[in-house]
Amino acid sequence: MATADTATLLPSRQAQTHGLNQRHRFHGKTSPLMALPPPPLSQAITLPADWCAAGLEAPQRQHLPELIQLRRHIHRHPELSGQEQRTAALVAGELRRWGWRVREGVGRTGVLAELGPSQGPLVAARVDMDALPIEERTGLDYASREQGLMHACGHDVHTVVGLGTAALLGPLAPRLRGRVRLLFQPAEETAEGAAWMRAAGAMDGVEALFGVHVFPSLAVGSIGLRSGSLTAAAGELEIEVLGESGHGARPHQSTDAIWIAARVVSGLQEAISRRLDPLHPVVVSFGRIEGGKAFNVIADHVRLLGTVRCLDLELHARLPGWIEDTVHALCRGHGGEARVRYRCIAPPVHNDPELTNLVAEAAADLLGHSQVVWLEQPSLGAEDFATLQHGVRGTMFRLGVAGAAGCTPLHSNSFSPDEGCLEVGVRVLSLSLLRWLGGLA
Repeated sequence: MATADTATLLPSRQAQTHGLNQRHRFHGKTSPLMALPPPPLSQAITLPADWCAAGLEAPQRQHLPELIQLRRHIHRHPELSGQEQRTAALVAGELRRWGWRVREGVGRTGVLAELGPSQGPLVAARVDMDALPIEERTGLDYASREQGLMHACGHDVHTVVGLGTAALLGPLAPRLRGRVRLLFQPAEETAEGAAWMRAAGAMDGVEALFGVHVFPSLAVGSIGLRSGSLTAAAGELEIEVLGESGHGARPHQSTDAIWIAARVVSGLQEAISRRLDPLHPVVVSFGRIEGGKAFNVIADHVRLLGTVRCLDLELHARLPGWIEDTVHALCRGHGGEARVRYRCIAPPVHNDPELTNLVAEAAADLLGHSQVVWLEQPSLGAEDFATLQHGVRGTMFRLGVAGAAGCTPLHSNSFSPDEGCLEVGVRVLSLSLLRWLGGLA
């Protein structure tokens, strides 16, 4: 067993990515992926005593090549939200191999695993498993084999960070001072899986919750943290614009729903900039528009689908009514009508300061203080991790994945995180869970 005096942690690719952390936002080319752990560096960091006393260093190094292969297998075989049967089966099998008590089908395709005594304090970590309907263009030899599907948001990384944590903590079960629960969640991308798992009792008894999400703007070997608001409240917006069809040669004899829809798209942006407080940002983005039946027929119906993001909870509560009034005014002003439907997707993720500091201290001890980045601004992205946080203290940290050449954004068809992030994620999550429990008996 290594001792606190001799064991060292070699920060992943620190020399190759120097300076990325200070910028906080980095956009570059897809990073190269490593088949093996990061190469040794000349500057080493003394590992914390509790990590060494738990005997985690050697097993962590031993498991890493296997975790990389697991991640690549999951990456080759992505599954959409609510359809993660193969991924869930693989996860359950690995968890049982490492001695965890496993329940499958928790929240449809979710997996719940528990370790430690049958009673006592209970801490949980959540990772997600679903992929996106994106055609991969990375050119990797382990690229998706499922046409039109891709792990473009790093959920394959999250899943394997959870499995790596399970592998490290499994042998420590007799020494745990409480229980550890791992939630492998389906359907994060549709913001349904957290509610499914919560309804199935996955959060029953949980006193603290930890989560992780990849972050292309941070260099591999580092993590990002923020107390308080981490993500935005989010909603799904559907608008139907109703007009009157007619001949394309005589538009004045009809009510052009496509023209009105275009006015709605631009008019909402203008209204946001003129009618809402700019100190409380609101984002409305439309990702889908459909309408019309022929090239020479004025469309009488257009359907718009979009998303709404906002950091201010009070403003977010008022937005559905404000959007509906604005859309009706725009449509009626151009001779049409509208139907507006709004669905709240997720509240904002709020990071508990005490738990966030716990993660910060664990990461600083493992990686070095320079590799812990305090994020100045929250993200307007959404996370249904917030649904699991209801009534429970929780925190989510950002996992740096940008290699020497950077990393393309989330949801990009060329998104390719540096696999050195696996080691970092497993280390930080494992030590955070152990420290919340007060160490080992």
